[in-house]
Amino acid sequence: MPIRTASALWQGDLAGGAGTVRTGKGGLTGNYSFKSRFEEGEGTNPEELIGAAHASCFSMALSKQLADAGATDTSVETTAKVHFDKTDAGMTVTRIDLETVGQAPGMDEARFTKLAEAAKENCPISRLLSPGAQITLTARLG
Repeated sequence: MPIRTASALWQGDLAGGAGTVRTGKGGLTGNYSFKSRFEEGEGTNPEELIGAAHASCFSMALSKQLADAGATDTSVETTAKVHFDKTDAGMTVTRIDLETVGQAPGMDEARFTKLAEAAKENCPISRLLSPGAQITLTARLG
């Protein structure tokens, strides 16, 4: 399997500096700053990038679960809400709430939910993050 890369450049001090982040093949490039991370400033931040990675990985894992269950013409849209909280150890990602809506013609809600839970457990990014952060899931057919 290929090794994936990303890079970040930060210039200046923590509060007044600014940076850029870029994925290896240039698919994503963004600016980040103290304000985009700890306030409501323009740009992205590491927590949003973790959320994007988790939502995309989970959506692919659920797509595989659905295909393995015989579903065709499916789609999966997932939002990851990353909770970044102050703890005794410092600022920490404490929880990620995955919210997914799927299209799976012919599948009932109970089966879809069961497959979504399996995807959450088997998604590589969930497995990476779950030892340190609680991961919740809300799944429904749309």
